[in-house]
Amino acid sequence: MMELIAQSPFAEIALLLVMAAIIGFLGIMLRQPLIVSFIAVGLIAGPSALDVVHSDAQIDLLSELGIAVLLFLVGIKLDVKLIRSLGSVSLMTGLGQVAFTSIFGYLIGLALDLGHVTSLYVAVALTFSSTIIIVKLLSDKREIDSLHGQIALGFLIVQDLVVVLAMIVLSAVGIGAAGEGGGLGGSHGGGSVLTVLASGVAMVALVILFVRFVANPLTERLARAPELLVIFAIAMAAMFAAIGDIAGLGKEVGGLMAGIALASTPYRETIAARLAPLRDFLLLFFFIALGSTLDLSLLGAHVTGAIVFSLFVLIGNPLIVLAIMGAMGYRKRTGFLAGLTVAQISEFSLIFVAMGVSLGHVREDALGLVTMVGLVTIAASTYMITYSHQLFAVLERFLGVFERRGTPREPSEAGVHREDGYKVILFGLGRFGTAMGIRLQKRGIRVLGVDFNPFAIRRWRELGLETEFGDATDPEFVAGLPLPPAEWIVSTVPIHPTGLSHEDTRTTLIQLTRAAGFRGRIAVASHHARDTEELFASGADLVLEPFQDAADRGVDILCGGAEEERTEIPMIETEGKTAS
Repeated sequence: MMELIAQSPFAEIALLLVMAAIIGFLGIMLRQPLIVSFIAVGLIAGPSALDVVHSDAQIDLLSELGIAVLLFLVGIKLDVKLIRSLGSVSLMTGLGQVAFTSIFGYLIGLALDLGHVTSLYVAVALTFSSTIIIVKLLSDKREIDSLHGQIALGFLIVQDLVVVLAMIVLSAVGIGAAGEGGGLGGSHGGGSVLTVLASGVAMVALVILFVRFVANPLTERLARAPELLVIFAIAMAAMFAAIGDIAGLGKEVGGLMAGIALASTPYRETIAARLAPLRDFLLLFFFIALGSTLDLSLLGAHVTGAIVFSLFVLIGNPLIVLAIMGAMGYRKRTGFLAGLTVAQISEFSLIFVAMGVSLGHVREDALGLVTMVGLVTIAASTYMITYSHQLFAVLERFLGVFERRGTPREPSEAGVHREDGYKVILFGLGRFGTAMGIRLQKRGIRVLGVDFNPFAIRRWRELGLETEFGDATDPEFVAGLPLPPAEWIVSTVPIHPTGLSHEDTRTTLIQLTRAAGFRGRIAVASHHARDTEELFASGADLVLEPFQDAADRGVDILCGGAEEERTEIPMIETEGKTAS
């Protein structure tokens, strides 16, 4: 059977896709990112197991196209506005984490006798975290708009910029070879480097001219046929990747420049959304090619190094971020939650080392070492981020050293409590929460709004409402609120699973407020009727069902009920998104 498959590249690709679907499903059941599953497909299909990968040319072609599309999407999403909007924390944390991880990773590599060049490659590879995985996990937890989520996105962008610079540097010196005995080989002359640099300048100039005179009018015309717009984007990625490869800059830099060329167009989000599934499909073949080239029998020699580097990434990287954010005045909880997002390496780490292998700077066993570190850290950090709140509760008493007294950064987001207290404390300042807050204020009821989205806090203040920045699942924060004078606690926070049990933010908030001594009544919002009984059983005094309540009110109006004066609720803009 395997011999027949080996004679047909189409049958081979079909088998790999079936394997990817099955192993990917198992990975999803284990709550693992698809990257882990795809590398596992390559290992199983490779020479160390089933040995079904023989169409190397076809798989390599799809792999290279996948990398070009991936870098294209990084370029088209490269938005430095987020760094500016968050101030210095993203820049300082991102650069600090890259610097310290590189230095310590390099020293660990030397201690493991990897050689200077390999140690440098591995150290730089350890600095990159997977934006795709982190955004997915934070989105699933509804923490993408939280303070730690926004800071994490900011320093991920800084890491993306470092990736760009690292690949450009590699391209500039890539014509030379590296010997494991010491440093980069000097087989290429200064003319080669100057040629590459000149090519880079020419490509940048081409992109600037394209952005200035061509990008907007061309994409506006192409957008009339969305399918053609997608084909054009793929063509741009492939064409620039080919130009970059011919010019000596590499396909990766070329693909990235293609994305930057379209980043200023109003259709960049549409292009990115349409190309994301294609990226995932094509990257499957990169990871299959990667896994199929690894000889499992040779990986045993790197087990010690993989364990040491994995522990450094899983423990050291979060501690570096925690220390930097603590020094800048952020609370240990915010620093810890943001730090967990860098407890893994990314697909760029593998691409970066693979570039080093293709350039002759490092041997393939270095790629095997980084791949093992990737498998371990991506798998482990997925659970660490998923259960971050429970992990913090366990480790909180050991993290006090990372927090400055007064945490000056975060109180600037908070308001000052009224001495006479508040009648209602409302958690969740989206549309529903804002509508309730404005109506309560109009009726003369003192209300304090609470949210962990800095942009929602800012918007509430603009509306003249009093706010407090904080996390509804943080026991220390909840206990510090002015609970005794309040008559109602109201939660409009969306469903947000918080841990190993089936509890969510609403039931956690009920437990924390009761434990803090609140004796008033608690109302929570539910979008599913099936949750009502469970919420009442958890201690809620009132369950609000926005959709059902709106339907009842609409029917009353349609049937002739008196219509009250309508209050328009301003939209809450959160950096290009509307809070809900």
